[in-house]
Amino acid sequence: MGAAFLMAMSAIGPGFLTQTALFTSQLGASFGFIILLSILIDFVAQLNIWRVITVADRPAQEIANKLLPGLGYLIAGLVFLGGLAFNIGNIAGAGMGVNVLFGWDVGVGAMVSAVIAIGIFIYKEAGKAMDLFAKSMGLIMIGLTIYIVFKSQPPLAEAAVRTVAPTQFSFTALLTIVGGTVGGYITFAGAHRLLDQRISGIENLPSVNRGALSAIGIASLMRVLLFLAALGVVSAGHTLDLSNPPASVFQLASGKFGYKLFGLVLWSAAITSVVGAAYTSVTFIRSFHPKIKEYNNVVIIVFILISAVIFAFVGRPVQTLVLVGALNGMILPLALGIMLFAAYRSDIIGNYRQSFWLTFSGIVVLVLMSWMALQTIIELI
Repeated sequence: MGAAFLMAMSAIGPGFLTQTALFTSQLGASFGFIILLSILIDFVAQLNIWRVITVADRPAQEIANKLLPGLGYLIAGLVFLGGLAFNIGNIAGAGMGVNVLFGWDVGVGAMVSAVIAIGIFIYKEAGKAMDLFAKSMGLIMIGLTIYIVFKSQPPLAEAAVRTVAPTQFSFTALLTIVGGTVGGYITFAGAHRLLDQRISGIENLPSVNRGALSAIGIASLMRVLLFLAALGVVSAGHTLDLSNPPASVFQLASGKFGYKLFGLVLWSAAITSVVGAAYTSVTFIRSFHPKIKEYNNVVIIVFILISAVIFAFVGRPVQTLVLVGALNGMILPLALGIMLFAAYRSDIIGNYRQSFWLTFSGIVVLVLMSWMALQTIIELI
């Protein structure tokens, strides 16, 4: 469950909150159908990737290098740089959360949040502290959002109908929320945590399956709750503030108190994403040199510090985040493709035999995500 919450909380960042509220305001109850599709895609991608990594008992970059020399370095570089860029946005989000809660300057709030994240990795039992922190923040976010759903009184019957019979659809929305749940470094967060916990090998596949499905379940539960809260507000005739859609949802549903609750949810989402991004990004480079592994927590702390310093001096580089978002969208099909090939290499996975249906569904997701990522890149160009 520690690995599951780490992956889920890595997914639930400031962008996750904003995208969910924004797409609900655009698509209404039909956004439920896109969430349903994304959950199915997430399950397939996550199961394929987590099972191969844990059976091979190697991190993703080592599997990639075994498959094709040099490929692991490419994957590691993409994930590490993407994680660093998004961590700047996560630290900015944490600063905004502190600003809403206490009225402090966003920059001050960001620095305080960075210090709290660093404190987790200074602790001797950093792994246990990280798991407990992710679980605690996750439960707080879910509990507060349930309250906002109750206050906003969404049309549940309409949401249920449109989830299976939508009147609107958006490929952009689907690609965005799939990428925001299992794109970039996020899908590897839990799998690499399982390796650190020594939960690997064929004998542990039932635990791996539970962890993978639980991770997507937790992230999806938060997505559904946010969708229902936003739907209740939009259905009541309110218009969301496009400069901060999720804040509008909480404020319109429960006034000033709701706005303060949003500050706590935003801070929780951002700070757990800072921790998850830093931890996972460093797992992609530590196997390349013994010193990185020896000083793992120090490297993670430096990673967070660099993110905080860049934010302090540059602010939030929106264009960089958009471009890296497209890059992270490409990482999922690339990573999934590597794992699908590796699942049939006995020198990587030994006697393990991948399920035909898991492979087949993985190929379908690979083709779909590759096509959607290509369309996004064409739009950016």
